[in-house]
Amino acid sequence: MPKYLKCSIIPKVDIVWQEDTKLKRQLKKTIKEAGVDWVKASRIFTYRSINAKTRAYARIWGLSRIWQKALKVEPGYILEVISEKYDKLSEHEKSKVLLHEVAHIPKNFSGALVPHIRHGKRNFYTKVNNLIKKLK
Repeated sequence: MPKYLKCSIIPKVDIVWQEDTKLKRQLKKTIKEAGVDWVKASRIFTYRSINAKTRAYARIWGLSRIWQKALKVEPGYILEVISEKYDKLSEHEKSKVLLHEVAHIPKNFSGALVPHIRHGKRNFYTKVNNLIKKLK
């Protein structure tokens, strides 16, 4: 039988999410340094995940409008770092990752997310690069 058809049994490992107050402090410091004034840091919840199967270093999750109405809460976001990848980065690279995720938050802080694909004057990567340049 060819190698690619052989199937090994891989034990399923659940993702573990942990609230991370140290990450919250780092996020607050980074957004202050970069002059990100449209973000309400109190409505960004920070988590560290372990055993996540993703290529990403971090992810941001928005609370959509229908959930806001149903739960009677203000807009909010969850910033999740993938521990196995994020922890290996230098402090400057960690700040760059955080700013990339924060750049997904629209100026009106509505709970929605800004996609990567934006062309023209409001290009996503231009926005991220401009934020990174402001870091000390």
